[in-house]
Amino acid sequence: MIRYLGKRIVFMLISLFLIVTATFFIMQAVPGGPFTSEKNVPEEIKKALEAKYKLDLPLHEQYLNYLKGVVTWDLGPSFTEKSSTVNQMINRGFPVSAHLGLQALIIAIFGGIILGVIAALKHNKWQDYTAMVVAVLGLSVPGFILASFLQYFFAIQWGMFPIAKWEGFSYTVLPSLALAASPLAFIARLTRSNMIEVLGQDYIKTAKAKGLHTVTITVRHAIRNALLPVITYLGPLVANILTGAFVIERIFGVPGLGREFVLSITNRDYTVIMGTTVFYSIILVVMILIVDIAYTLVDPRIKLADAGRE
Repeated sequence: MIRYLGKRIVFMLISLFLIVTATFFIMQAVPGGPFTSEKNVPEEIKKALEAKYKLDLPLHEQYLNYLKGVVTWDLGPSFTEKSSTVNQMINRGFPVSAHLGLQALIIAIFGGIILGVIAALKHNKWQDYTAMVVAVLGLSVPGFILASFLQYFFAIQWGMFPIAKWEGFSYTVLPSLALAASPLAFIARLTRSNMIEVLGQDYIKTAKAKGLHTVTITVRHAIRNALLPVITYLGPLVANILTGAFVIERIFGVPGLGREFVLSITNRDYTVIMGTTVFYSIILVVMILIVDIAYTLVDPRIKLADAGRE
């Protein structure tokens, strides 16, 4: 197991290096610069700003400086928000995005699994059809449409929740539902298809023949084996949700990491764009590793040591 984890960590570091390198050179290839959008600014001042932020150095020196900053976790200053560094912006925005993301994850995971299990147990019955209609709607309706729908009915028409901002628990309900809808639908469909397959296995038929209760068979045997594909999906899902759903945060006025990323693109704030991309990448590769470890907890037949020898 230790050998396998060591190999995975090495692959993670290589992946992060490639991501950092690609992000840096892609940003350098984009026409213009962070100060080109500032009108009526003398050329001398622009050159002074570039010298201040070391943008006048040769490209390879800028690249080495940025690599050093990533290794020491010093992602540099923001070009447009002069009073903040990229680290401060991440520290400020990520807890909000994580709070919103965790609520959405809880709704998506438990709601999706429950819908999928009910649909599988009541296969080709009205419960199955109802659950799949909900799943299809969740997958087909874009997030910004659903967010506007929730705002119009639950906030404007019925006054049950605030329409936007981030000032308490009630402000988190609508964005959490909007953010959870698509993954909930996908998890429901994935759970349903795998549960139907598992319920047709011989060991399930044997358990039924022994007279075990349906709840016991479902909880102790069927769900556990049906969740492996769901766990695979959770790795990138968790990384995506925790680092901020850009559109949802923008619509509901949530001051999360997604808002910082969108504003950095609009303002051509290179350091913020690269910093948030690197931060997202770190969470993504870590979550993929955690997913591999979670396999062994759900299914003892899967061993990390065996996976490392393959």
